Amino acid sequence: MDNSFFAYLQLLELMAFFAGYPLLYAIILSICGRRKTENNLWGRMARNLPFAYALVATLYFGYVLKSLYPDYSINNFHQSFHQPWLVTWGLIATLFWLPGLAKKKILSLIHGLVFFFFLLNDLFSQITDITFDGNILRNDMKVYTTSLLLNLGAFAFVIVISGLRSVYKKRYAQMRSQKK
Repeated sequence: MDNSFFAYLQLLELMAFFAGYPLLYAIILSICGRRKTENNLWGRMARNLPFAYALVATLYFGYVLKSLYPDYSINNFHQSFHQPWLVTWGLIATLFWLPGLAKKKILSLIHGLVFFFFLLNDLFSQITDITFDGNILRNDMKVYTTSLLLNLGAFAFVIVISGLRSVYKKRYAQMRSQKK
């Protein structure tokens, strides 16, 4: 990887979007447990984790498009992004909108662990370094907190939309049964 300042900033951007998801995933699955009931709130929460991750990835995709504006060429992509493989890896997360892929919740966790690894790498390198400077560690923790809040907000949004969708489906089914 490139050791430039801009590559570090780009890594922080990626961590700000994706690094908080593994902790959210662990918290939600520990609350929900391994319950087989998919119709209650707990089952819906666990089922919608990949969709929340896909929402965060969609927000990142919008951020990338904003960064590339007005030239969306491949050449501009390579010039603008110092770590194109990580950016592409982040954009792949939009595929979790597909229901078949979203059923495999563990894949979203594995995808998010790639970005969480960079946070752990910074933590361990700062702790083991003799000339310990806490600025990088403080900066990483701020970025990680922001990521956790972003992922939590996206998760809450997806849960609310899912709840509204289920209420709408029930009312629609009741209206159809009353017409018959």
